[in-house]
Amino acid sequence: MQRLFLSLLICLGFVLPATAHAWWQDDWHYRKQISVDTTPQGAAINEALGRTALLVRLHTGNFTFDGVKEDGADLRFVAADDKTVLNHQIESFDPLMGMALIWVDVPKVEGGQRQDIWMYYGNQKAPATANGQLTFDPNYSAIYHFDGANGTPAKDTTAYGNTAQNATGASIDGVIGRALQFSGQPLLLPASPSLQHSAGGAFTFSSWLRLDQASGEQVLLARRDGAHSLLLGLNQGTPFVEVDGQRAVSTQPLNPGQWQHLAFTAQGERVALYLNGRETASLALALPAFNSPLAIGADLPDAASTHLPFTGALDELRLSKVSRPAALLLADASAQGAESKLVAYGVDEEQSGFGFGSLGFLLNAVPVDAWVIILVLAGMMIQSWIIMLRKNRMVSRVSSANEVFREQFAQIGTRLEMFADDPQLAERLTHSSLWRLYLVAVKEIRTRRAQGADTSSVSAATIEAIRCSMDGVRTRENQQLSAKLSTLSNAIAGGPYIGLLGTVLGIMVVFLGTAMAGDVNINAIAPGMAAALLATAMGLFVAIPALFGYNRLITRNREVSADMRVFVDEFITRLAEMHGESQHSENAHWRVSHPNASVPA
Repeated sequence: MQRLFLSLLICLGFVLPATAHAWWQDDWHYRKQISVDTTPQGAAINEALGRTALLVRLHTGNFTFDGVKEDGADLRFVAADDKTVLNHQIESFDPLMGMALIWVDVPKVEGGQRQDIWMYYGNQKAPATANGQLTFDPNYSAIYHFDGANGTPAKDTTAYGNTAQNATGASIDGVIGRALQFSGQPLLLPASPSLQHSAGGAFTFSSWLRLDQASGEQVLLARRDGAHSLLLGLNQGTPFVEVDGQRAVSTQPLNPGQWQHLAFTAQGERVALYLNGRETASLALALPAFNSPLAIGADLPDAASTHLPFTGALDELRLSKVSRPAALLLADASAQGAESKLVAYGVDEEQSGFGFGSLGFLLNAVPVDAWVIILVLAGMMIQSWIIMLRKNRMVSRVSSANEVFREQFAQIGTRLEMFADDPQLAERLTHSSLWRLYLVAVKEIRTRRAQGADTSSVSAATIEAIRCSMDGVRTRENQQLSAKLSTLSNAIAGGPYIGLLGTVLGIMVVFLGTAMAGDVNINAIAPGMAAALLATAMGLFVAIPALFGYNRLITRNREVSADMRVFVDEFITRLAEMHGESQHSENAHWRVSHPNASVPA
């Protein structure tokens, strides 16, 4: 009854987390909890972010890609109320490589709080609904993921369609997905109505960049209209923003070879420069009006400029017609980079209500290589348990039968052949090793008697021969008791090493997938690490019971072996005793018949 109650509690432990929320729609078989954490334990952002395009990184460390459509078309994101469907855009989705990048439109993100959204999947009939034009708020006038093919102009994902006028550079791996490696030529953006700027109006530029060479003055953004100019660049690797010749220089330089987030905002009479979400410089000046093309990565082709083109790469370039709050820029720098503390991934659940739970989430995160090791260990575990059960049952039968034999042998006295022909006793003592020793000794005595030997007088050589026969049987009995114990010894010694091999392979897969996904925060690697350690735990689970079982069997085998050794000595002693009495009687008779002769040897 207690075991049944404990089993029910364990089952409830896995079920209750899955039934905490209602299911959105029955057509979707699975869902995954995703948390937006602005508390001190997460991104540590106290200000409200408002509407935010949240980057969801999926990889083998936090998602198994089982049950989802190959192109991710069945993905749906639902708010915590299990009713509100959130817009999303799939930047990349590759279940074969186990990586995906998805932007999710969260209507309101509060500061210092943790809120949940749900990712539903597992509906093969669901149509694709991803739409970048709806995912990002309309105040973004241009967003470039640089996810197009080489030789094609960068495409704007917003509804304004500000596709670049030219193709430049090469597509490379970026901090999020793909990035644009500049080759000395500018990326020209059109002079469209959505990119026009009025005097003193609001504006925001933000992008991830990787500086390759920190030499000279390099241009990241250039816009010129008559006598007015706007430049965003790097002076010996230090960011600066310049408006009509007046410059604000960052107090922090860039680190060459590293991806960093750079942004600047303009609102009224103030321009602010941000590096990795933190303000590093400002300029008390309003932006002039612009109705001209923008150049990214170099100055405009027709500008008489001495500035150098940018030597590096850009990723996730965004232009806004509003001044984005500092908290949102900090959130972008925190959530889009390699170490995201803003987004935490929970367990996957099934539509039936019996969710994967923590154990199921752990099992789903186990890579294929580790599964092979775990299956091998499971086979070793089953084999070792079967051996322990069978050997323990055999030793128990032998010990019990030996006790019965000893009770009978205690009554035998000098009549050593008394029980050899008792069929009822033989049936009771089938499993007794002492009984088999007794039978071989009696057989040796009777064989000599059948060959004409005088068994009333047993010589020392005959006694030694009988002992050798009994020792041979005792050796075979010990071999039978020790049979297959080497398998337990292999399980004890090899189980942990095999499990460690699975853990090493699993950790290699986790680190490889995490490096390829560009996400190395603890929430990304912890599930995969825990799943990889499952192989080592399985190896210990094989070795520890085998160790206790092996020691127990060895102890019991020694007891049985000691009983056999004692019985051999006892039987031979009684046989020698009978030999001694017979020899004494013969010597006395010789003395009476031959008073003057010496006693024969």
